[in-house]
Amino acid sequence: MYTWILNNIILITAAIVLLAGILAILKLSLGLLELQRIKVLQELGEDPEEIVKIVRESKLKKFNDWFWSRVPERSEAEMDLGHEYDGIRELDNSLPPWWVYLFYGTIIFAGIYLYIYEFSADEWSSIKEYQMELEEAEEIKMAYLDRMANAVNETNVKLLTDEADLAVGKEIFISQCASCHGQLGEGMVGPNFTDPYWVHGGGIKNIFKTIKYGVPAKGMISWQGQLKPAAMQKVSSYIITLEGTDPPNQKGREGKLWEGEE
Repeated sequence: MYTWILNNIILITAAIVLLAGILAILKLSLGLLELQRIKVLQELGEDPEEIVKIVRESKLKKFNDWFWSRVPERSEAEMDLGHEYDGIRELDNSLPPWWVYLFYGTIIFAGIYLYIYEFSADEWSSIKEYQMELEEAEEIKMAYLDRMANAVNETNVKLLTDEADLAVGKEIFISQCASCHGQLGEGMVGPNFTDPYWVHGGGIKNIFKTIKYGVPAKGMISWQGQLKPAAMQKVSSYIITLEGTDPPNQKGREGKLWEGEE
């Protein structure tokens, strides 16, 4: 709701100005009609005192008196509290009806406002707005994490150990790597991943780099055009978990024994 108000502040201001203009024109029109009425009465030869009496008893005058809760001067003595200061007397007047009805209106408005913003399931409710803001914050958070994950490269990549990440890495390995390295990493056309010997170096950084840039001379393509950095990090981490699994039909050792940590 607040967003709607801010986006439409010019429209709201214009509506208020227009309403004020209409009220001003209405008041002026009523005043002119009253003057015209007096003029007609004068042309008809009405007594001036009678004209004043008629004007005082007009519907507009009666409405104005009711609107402000004005009482006839003859009744003021009944409300006089006996206090007078510099010619100003204190009367026990009742509150103007417009004020009373406005007060009742604020009570009704408060009840409706409380229900809508605190208890209803409407999109204006505080609970709904809170939930919407949480969802928006979660989207921003996920977008940020996605950007950070894809900022990974061979110099800052870290080994992932979370089961969910490794599960994704396994899916990528089976769908993209198993045709050359075997379903269990035992090696086929490509090297065996289950022993500690590596052709292009072991550890997360070397494996990530090999996947990213490929080994064109050996027929391995560069995967950076098909896999995002986050995906390459997950599959690299999964490959490291294959060492020591000892699957059947392993390919013979290739490369050098890797004893590094990364």
